[in-house]
Amino acid sequence: MNVLILGSGGREHALAWKIQQSPLIKNLYVAPGNTGTNLIAENLEININNYTEIKNAIISHSITILIVGPEKPLVSGLHDKLIDDPEIRNLQVVGPKKEAAKLEGSKLFAKKFMQRHSIPTADFQSFNEKNIVEAKNHLKHMSSPFVIKADGLAAGKGVFICSTLREGEEVIDDIILRKKFGEAGSKIVIESFLTGIELSVFILTNGESYKVLPTAKDYKRIGENNSGLNTGGMGAVSPVSFLNNALMDKIKTKIIEPTLSGLKKENIEYSGFLFFGLINVNGEPFVIEYNVRLGDPETQAIMPRIESDLLDLLHDMGSSSMFEKKTLKLSHDTTTTVILTSGGYPEKYETGYEIFGIDKINESNLFHAGMKLKNQKCLTSGGRVLAITAKANDLEQSIKKCYKDIEKIKFKDLYFRKDIGRDLIK
Repeated sequence: MNVLILGSGGREHALAWKIQQSPLIKNLYVAPGNTGTNLIAENLEININNYTEIKNAIISHSITILIVGPEKPLVSGLHDKLIDDPEIRNLQVVGPKKEAAKLEGSKLFAKKFMQRHSIPTADFQSFNEKNIVEAKNHLKHMSSPFVIKADGLAAGKGVFICSTLREGEEVIDDIILRKKFGEAGSKIVIESFLTGIELSVFILTNGESYKVLPTAKDYKRIGENNSGLNTGGMGAVSPVSFLNNALMDKIKTKIIEPTLSGLKKENIEYSGFLFFGLINVNGEPFVIEYNVRLGDPETQAIMPRIESDLLDLLHDMGSSSMFEKKTLKLSHDTTTTVILTSGGYPEKYETGYEIFGIDKINESNLFHAGMKLKNQKCLTSGGRVLAITAKANDLEQSIKKCYKDIEKIKFKDLYFRKDIGRDLIK
């Protein structure tokens, strides 16, 4: 099989690392990829938001399976265009069509969908430029902290938890009036704050049946003890220690299955990965958000725990009976992933600094992201630079192993959180 993965981050490197292990793989391509994917696959220099370039790559490389890493191409309708194109034949797309991708592309669409299908989520109201005064008045009738979200895609940075009324009003102005996220912030959703512990649950589905992938807990805030700004993700652990059978059964019956049946009732096709960002509130699961693709950095934590042939599973999604019969074997080990970032991220940061010590990492998996090779030197080129994933028998050992390897990596203004996973150790 010839497989093309779209994307350039640590998530895509982790996916390529897993797919490359399959005996079914003939040629593996990543577009545009990164320095890590270049070691195990062939990188294609194409713009993943340019349909013609993607189409030409699929045809010229005889691609049979396309895995869409990031959300933007899906929300823009890439899957629909490919399926409707008479020149594209025998292509399986892992990722939903445009209508289903609204689950991530619009917070308001997702909340209304959950409301229609009685899927537990926080109470909410939506506002836009025409009723900003009402939005601010709404905050006055709520208890803090306030949860304010930009409706559209904001690269994981469009969610604000505000502790004061003044802070909440400022965020509303930033998003709607000052257009902090452009068109993505033309509408906002204001939610009730839920107190609990968050977790990420991932499934692979063909719209009929589904397989539960390894669960994870990610760490979104830039600062330790979950302080500071939201980021794309600063680390993750898998599995989730507090996720017992009773809670997992509730997640399946109250969230996963009603989501899939709701999509079917509304004649919305879904095929691909589906990510449920959840919060456990006194033993009851609530949905914080849907993502229509795998998470980053959770992918870097969950891929090493999948023992089954992932490519074989993706291939069989084309047949309902074959996919349903397949079992997904998972490792009982624990993984810890820590993201190394450029100082200043998620706001302004400098790049172009040489990275030292990569060749010294031999016990952990090193997944590349914001890094480039220039004159035989590894240089920083983004906010999130590298992900280090360590695997061990238990969480405490995987954390220890991960941070031991982090000590070997050096570059100017290197920053990482030192508390990933520690909140789960009793």
